Amino acid sequence: MGLSQVPSCPYTDDLRTLIAARLAGFDVIHRTGAPELKHAAVAIAIVALDEKADTLEAAFLLTARAARLRTHSGQLALPGGRVDAGETIEQAALRELSEELGIDLAPTAVVGRLDDYPTRSGYLISPIVVWTPPGTTARPSSAEVAEVYRVPLAELRRRESPEIFAIPESDRPVIRLSLAPIEGYVNAPTAAVLYQFREVALEGRPTRVDHFDQPVWAWR
Repeated sequence: MGLSQVPSCPYTDDLRTLIAARLAGFDVIHRTGAPELKHAAVAIAIVALDEKADTLEAAFLLTARAARLRTHSGQLALPGGRVDAGETIEQAALRELSEELGIDLAPTAVVGRLDDYPTRSGYLISPIVVWTPPGTTARPSSAEVAEVYRVPLAELRRRESPEIFAIPESDRPVIRLSLAPIEGYVNAPTAAVLYQFREVALEGRPTRVDHFDQPVWAWR
């Protein structure tokens, strides 16, 4: 099979090339004119599922936020946070990855980005996709991260995922993901971002996700 197809998600240079090409060909929505939203960047960090295995499967890093954090404590999230003054989106994503998980990457690790996603809690999230080198080990900050997971990219392609359903509080559908080895659900905005990554980078389908809403408890 050629690069146009992804039967699985091996951690190889071919997969990186494919993801970069698909992201480069995607017409990203950059939202402007919303000064009331706080700009944030998140990193979809692609890693080897097990750097000691003979055949490496690709995975991404997901965190459980520390309980002591003032906002969104305990929630499952991609590494990320607010963009500081003078920073680019890419710089903010790499800085947050370093601060939260102790992973220091050069700007050349960035392979692309996805649509900005406005959240109910007042943030404008810009997802940045980065590729980590073999042997990358996360060293999570206990002040920000309660746990870090390596989730196989193949989990994003499960037939029963995502789950999309209605809630009485919104006229927009809500999206969530079930991802092993994590118990429970990954909810929007993280679920929306990961679903768009699957559609665009892994499946080659230009898909928008800003019409997906979040569960009511995540509106605050």
